[in-house]
Amino acid sequence: MPWYAWLILVVAIGSIVGGLMMLRDSANKVELTDEQRRKVAQRNAEADARDAQNR
Repeated sequence: MPWYAWLILVVAIGSIVGGLMMLRDSANKVELTDEQRRKVAQRNAEADARDAQNR
């Protein structure tokens, strides 16, 4: 493989890895209140019950 193909390959892999690292660093953690956590748990339980009935 010629040298410029290796260069393109390294640049492509570097940009992918760099983009993933920037995405990880810029991600914000979502803080939920206790009431919001309870609502999410309730919706998940309801969805699980519906899924169990549909099987």
